[in-house]
Amino acid sequence: MTEHDLTRERVARMIDHTLLKPEATRSDALTAVAQAAELGVYAVCLSPSMLPVSTGAQRLAVVAGFPSGKHHSLVKAAEARMAVDEGADEVDMVIDIGAAVDGRFDEVFADVVTVAQAVGDAALLKVIVESAVLLRDAGPDTLQQVCEKAAAAGAGMVKTSTGFHPAGGASVAAVRLMSDAVGPGIGVKASGGIGDARFAAELIAAGATRLGTSRTAVVLDGF
Repeated sequence: MTEHDLTRERVARMIDHTLLKPEATRSDALTAVAQAAELGVYAVCLSPSMLPVSTGAQRLAVVAGFPSGKHHSLVKAAEARMAVDEGADEVDMVIDIGAAVDGRFDEVFADVVTVAQAVGDAALLKVIVESAVLLRDAGPDTLQQVCEKAAAAGAGMVKTSTGFHPAGGASVAAVRLMSDAVGPGIGVKASGGIGDARFAAELIAAGATRLGTSRTAVVLDGF
């Protein structure tokens, strides 16, 4: 998709309007759902404690093992399955970042497989890899291998960031590397630090097929 093709409506259909703040209330979640509908985005992304909630025409994405990824794989799987049973269409799980940094790729694979099996075909599994951390602490080869393992384990999409790590969020370089690693059959979700249309367009040009942001209105106003 070229920059010329990036209309407001098309970009909106690539966005997960996100509310994951720890202090978010039930009222905040309902407001986010209403905003998602008004903006015409693809999905709304919420914490599992906000379920059940009706999102109307928008898909419902729910995080698991968030934000640290240090939960036991079986706990992530149970959290993901519960979310699906309560209406989630998509699950955004966090891998054990430390295992990835250490190069324990078989553990990363097993972590994702466990959640993928729990979710089955009932929801799209998106795997958060904290790309900024992996690039900083382990390098591009590690990010590439983690994305390959996630895809092989059943991920339908790999995702850059939780948006909560001090190392940072999405970057053009990370998205390009991740897109190359997984190929055209697996999506790439860029998230973390997306606050304007220019950056969103750069990420899409690099290979992002989905964007996660809480600043959706500001981003869309630039298209």
